[in-house]
Amino acid sequence: MTAGAPTVSVVIPVRDDAVALERCLALLAQQTVAPWEVVVVDNASTDDSAAVALRWGAVVVHEPRVGIPAAAAAGYDAAKGDVIARLDADSRPDARWVQTVVEHMAADAGLDALTGTGLFHDVPRGARTTVSVAYLGSYYVLSHLALGHTALWGSCMAVRTSTWEEVRGSAVRDDPEVHDDLDLAFRLGPGRRTRLARSWRVEVSARSLRGHRQRRRRLDRAWRTLRVNWAESPPWERWRERCFPRRRP
Repeated sequence: MTAGAPTVSVVIPVRDDAVALERCLALLAQQTVAPWEVVVVDNASTDDSAAVALRWGAVVVHEPRVGIPAAAAAGYDAAKGDVIARLDADSRPDARWVQTVVEHMAADAGLDALTGTGLFHDVPRGARTTVSVAYLGSYYVLSHLALGHTALWGSCMAVRTSTWEEVRGSAVRDDPEVHDDLDLAFRLGPGRRTRLARSWRVEVSARSLRGHRQRRRRLDRAWRTLRVNWAESPPWERWRERCFPRRRP
């Protein structure tokens, strides 16, 4: 790592997903720029997820409150690097994944957060790109309208630790039916800078989109996240701040 480059803590929340976690950690061990640390948050797992994390040398944080918001926030709080990079257990980062975080954050000191894209590896090969672009494209476009700025995607994202420290007191932790990445994007607000790096990509599983029940649950969580945050800051106020920004103190 070059002198002066930011250090990166990779945070991975996990609950009963030891097999996918093993592959994710193996890929992190092959990075062109090694992370400062890998923090795995064991979210009340009943399998050997924590043992897998320890075997790969990760820091293990135990979060007994079930739900990704609580687990992700516990990992962010524990991270010691200059930048917190986030993966899900089923994320499959390429060898330059951490290096990309370092390059973007080192090149732009005013950048608060970075977010990437993905490819569903378990969708039939001929449909992978179409399904992935349709899903994530819709997510980013619709979320941008709701937020007034770029959203974050939890399977491939990063935020400066100093920025997390500014907003962590307001982030939702105790409601497992809130999308933690979208909630964090709301908390960052239009006054902070988030960049979508389209070439920064991971492979992920499409399992969370399979079946009517799974899709309905994700949609319900999205609406819940919007309702919670719009009650504090409706979209027209967010867009007004985006178009007519106030100076940050």
